[in-house]
Amino acid sequence: MIHAITHKTGLLAVLLMLTGWCYAQTGKVSFDTKLLRNASCEMVCYAETGGGLTEISTFSYNTAIDNKTFAIYTTLVTVGGRDRWVDTSIVDAGSLKPVYRSSYNRKRNLVLRYGKEVTGYYLDNSNGEKTVVKDQVNATVLDDYAYPYLLGLLPLTSGYSTSLDVYSFKPENSSHVKQARVEEVKSNIYTSKLTGTHKVWQVSVLEESTGERYVYYLDKDTRRIWKVDIYNQGQHLVMLDKEIDFNPVKSSFDKVAVMKSLKNGSAVITGQVFARDNQNEGMLSGIAVLNINKKQFAREGTTIVLIPYTDYFKEWYKLNEASRKKGRSIPLSADVAACIATTTVYDDKGHFEFVNLMPGEYMLYTEFGYIHTSNRTEVVGYTDTYINGLFQGSRTNTVSTSYDSNAAASVKKIVSIDKEGEKVEVKLKKTL
Repeated sequence: MIHAITHKTGLLAVLLMLTGWCYAQTGKVSFDTKLLRNASCEMVCYAETGGGLTEISTFSYNTAIDNKTFAIYTTLVTVGGRDRWVDTSIVDAGSLKPVYRSSYNRKRNLVLRYGKEVTGYYLDNSNGEKTVVKDQVNATVLDDYAYPYLLGLLPLTSGYSTSLDVYSFKPENSSHVKQARVEEVKSNIYTSKLTGTHKVWQVSVLEESTGERYVYYLDKDTRRIWKVDIYNQGQHLVMLDKEIDFNPVKSSFDKVAVMKSLKNGSAVITGQVFARDNQNEGMLSGIAVLNINKKQFAREGTTIVLIPYTDYFKEWYKLNEASRKKGRSIPLSADVAACIATTTVYDDKGHFEFVNLMPGEYMLYTEFGYIHTSNRTEVVGYTDTYINGLFQGSRTNTVSTSYDSNAAASVKKIVSIDKEGEKVEVKLKKTL
């Protein structure tokens, strides 16, 4: 029986090579390594609480493949940036056998090197206790951190199931080889707010080492991870692809030229930011009258944004405004975002400035808070007038009350610089 199986496996390998299909086999499980790809992704992580979703962190990963290895680099940052997890997993690009694993976070540091033995260390950062790792592993295993990125290489089809042997080091365990069981695979649809519907494989996995259950939504064509549901001890976490690579803008963008326009010129934009409140009623409603409604200057430290008003940004702005009316926004590409300049208000009169600018068009934008005063008039009664017992008329009695409330102003303005060395003065003002 052993010889028969060996012969069949060898024949299968020859047939697959002739058809151009590349595969790796770990134990009894085959992977299509042609599906390995370079990728960059950012996901937002939510916790389900009270029937709603609360954002708790962002998770980014980059995968890189060359002739020898397939590397996975990930970073998880909690909301507010208090905690940060940085992980790396490197596997052999041909066999998918693990080569290297590291993990650094506030709780512990882990470094593993795979070979005939698994060697490295585990450092508990809470007490400084260091555990040396030297583990003989006879089974053919996958790295526990790498295998989720390899699920898309499996021969997925409705009804498919398998078990994967994974190496997961924990100091308290006597054995570190556990199983990740692919319990169910079925077809589904993932709907993106940006790119519409995608046909996916819904892959349910149970991790023996943690008891956690994962449901991956993998694109049937590209194996992209669109969504992950995580269930553990009554908790439900959701990870969604932010689609940072989505870009419907057709205009070209020259990052080098735009960066020069922000740094290599001699022109200056100076300005003042303020709101002029309106507390008028009747015919003056909506009009802020000079000397009646005083200027309220943006506070010192208020951020002012300057954006080169290129064809690319104009197109993005138009598309984004239309998209926001449908309840979604279009993210700016990383290159464009890198070319946005900022400064702050430097005094109590709302003054700011941008320097070293080249001729061109720029958009200025800011948001700030101020106090809005409103007047309300209420009828509190009526006074009737009688003369010699005869009713002469009635007068309405009113009371006017003034209310202060917090308000927010957002202001944008397009500014043109026509020549080098020009000094342009602007006022960013908001009238309520």
